[in-house]
Amino acid sequence: MGFDVGVVPFNPDGWGPPDTPAVPLLPKREGEGTHPANIPFAPFSRSDKLGRIADWTRNPNFNNLGARSGTGRDAVFDFALDESSTLAAAADDDSSFRLVDGKPPPRPKFGPRWRFQQRPQLPQRRDEEVEARKREAEKERARRDRLYHLHRSSAASGPAFAGGRGRDSPTLKSSVDIQPEWTMLDQIPFSTFTKLSFAVPDPPEDLLVCGALEFYDRSFDRVNPKNERRLERFKSRNFFKVTTTDDPVIRRLAADDKATVFATDAILSALMCAPRSVYSWDIVIQRVGNKLFFDKRDGSQLDLLSVNETSQEPLPDAKEDINSAHSLAVEATYVNQNFSQQVLLRDGNKVTFDEPNPFAAEGEEVASAAYRYRRWKLDDDTYLVARCEVHAASDVKGQRSFLTVNALNEFDPKYTGVDWRQKLETQRGAVLATELKNNANKLARWTAQALLASADLMKLGYVSRVHPRDHYNHVILSVIGYKPRDFAAQINLNTSNMWGIVKSIVDLCMKLNEGKYVLVKDPAKPQVRIYEVPADAFENDYVEEPLPEEEQVQPPAEEEDPASIMDAVAEAEANAGGGGEATEGENDATAAAV
Repeated sequence: MGFDVGVVPFNPDGWGPPDTPAVPLLPKREGEGTHPANIPFAPFSRSDKLGRIADWTRNPNFNNLGARSGTGRDAVFDFALDESSTLAAAADDDSSFRLVDGKPPPRPKFGPRWRFQQRPQLPQRRDEEVEARKREAEKERARRDRLYHLHRSSAASGPAFAGGRGRDSPTLKSSVDIQPEWTMLDQIPFSTFTKLSFAVPDPPEDLLVCGALEFYDRSFDRVNPKNERRLERFKSRNFFKVTTTDDPVIRRLAADDKATVFATDAILSALMCAPRSVYSWDIVIQRVGNKLFFDKRDGSQLDLLSVNETSQEPLPDAKEDINSAHSLAVEATYVNQNFSQQVLLRDGNKVTFDEPNPFAAEGEEVASAAYRYRRWKLDDDTYLVARCEVHAASDVKGQRSFLTVNALNEFDPKYTGVDWRQKLETQRGAVLATELKNNANKLARWTAQALLASADLMKLGYVSRVHPRDHYNHVILSVIGYKPRDFAAQINLNTSNMWGIVKSIVDLCMKLNEGKYVLVKDPAKPQVRIYEVPADAFENDYVEEPLPEEEQVQPPAEEEDPASIMDAVAEAEANAGGGGEATEGENDATAAAV
């Protein structure tokens, strides 16, 4: 069998086949003009896509198929015979084809170019399973949060009601043991205190000023963490925390009928700032005739300065731990007393007043302090007299001003998260904000006392331990002065609300019968309770309630102090007719405890 190439036409006039070939290139079908024979014809347009001309592998049995269709050779050209052919599938694919716009998004017409020069990301396909898993995770997280908040609200009756303390915080104890024979008369929630308001005449009337003041050493204003100063100890100076009824001046004023209500600045500040307190405290109230006396017990919680009272982080519960609440309170009181004396000049120059210190014995070295006995008018029939204290004097450009001096102490930066040595110079506001969060009650009480005494300036010292595990040695890192009214506005301390709380307590107590009562801050709830107690309550506390462990063991050199203190008390009682008990030994006890 041979292969016939056929006739190849020759074009002598140019390239390509001649216009009219002499011999036809392909045989023609009979009766079909110029259409070549044996080639199927399908109409087409210029927009149709090109496909295959013939597919010899499409159907291996094309001979049988061709036998049925008439010719086997035509079957390889006729794609209409197989509807499932690849050409039909391609046609179906073409029907669902969509053109994707691949042009980049337009650049924004504003802003620097570099902000928008990000690496283009390919469009991501949303995976329905991934989205479903995310939704389930969100639901589970919301459920856990709901259970957590439910647990916190159910534990609100515990110590976490104020200050936001954690669930693992130790259970707070009452400052005084509630005896079964006591009768509870009233229960006042703190929510009612925040709505009270009362305005008193300003300024109050000064009835008497006692004591002597030393001048403030302005060189401490230049102290900073890089130029720190070691905190000194002043064991020879005595500090007095005398309660209201033991004050001989208040007894004299009460005998002269100068007022109907008597208190001290420490007691009034505890009442004024009660809504900010977390720890328990108590105030003894005595109604004698038409007069009302607000007292504190010996060794009361009001004599100590709390540390991290309103902090989120709970302190160790073990009392022997140097960072427990009791140990830090004793340390803070000791630091505050020493700091208030170290920032003075101590050159012998003093500002003297009408009378000397009413609690000091003759020739005794006492701390710099002036006591202002001031009177406020609460209404037409009620006047309040309070003993207010200032710590130092200052002469600036010939103008004399009075100062209160207090110290904040840092015990371990891990509890607060702010290291004073690194932040005091660059971020002083952050340090103060942290202290306002952790010690809101203490700072508010200091501000209230400065306002009661009409101090021109209140000095706050930042005192830190030399080492976090050494609670005996301290350094002064900085001293900052504030005007009391400006600082009160900064910490949101409203004087009208402060006096509103005092006025409401006074009005409530004036309706009581003559006798002795105690106002106790509940250790677990934001409220105070008033109990009626026997007339001899708290008079034998030294027998019923043993001293703390730190105060039970005294050094041998101080064994003679109790006898000398008792002699001084006996002498004071003899001079005052059986009253006016001085408590100058409290400083020695505090120093010995630390």
